[in-house]
Amino acid sequence: MSALDRFDLAIMRALGREGRLTVAALGDKVGLSASACSRRLERLEATGAIKGYRARLSNQALGHAVTVMVAITLAGQSERQLAEFEAAVRQCPNVLACFLMSGEADYILRIAARDLEDYERIHRRYLSAFPHVARINSSFALREVLDRDSVLIDALSY
Repeated sequence: MSALDRFDLAIMRALGREGRLTVAALGDKVGLSASACSRRLERLEATGAIKGYRARLSNQALGHAVTVMVAITLAGQSERQLAEFEAAVRQCPNVLACFLMSGEADYILRIAARDLEDYERIHRRYLSAFPHVARINSSFALREVLDRDSVLIDALSY
């Protein structure tokens, strides 16, 4: 991907704050014509600098008020074992994020559950049934302090 210039960063900053801007309104905010803004926006999307657009839904509003961070250690780390585990994780609708890690745990999962009983169901039906799992360590979030989708562009030094 080519280097981002000040217009690219301005577009990304504006969309990061208000993702429902029209191209014309976005162009006005960043000082470009609608057509120039549209071309840049298409390039940013094509190169993956802008990964997509979505509504950020509240898990609490959807009835899933409990967030659990789960550290999972596998019995081995062969390519096949990792692939089989990752394929199984994708089948669990309560897994919000999954990260392959360095360090003690092989994976960290962020899971949404309705309550403790629901987490027990998730643990029993999914987590303990995932292939190659040797150890599961669950930590319950007491309160969400911060949840960002990306780095704050204003904090970057360009």
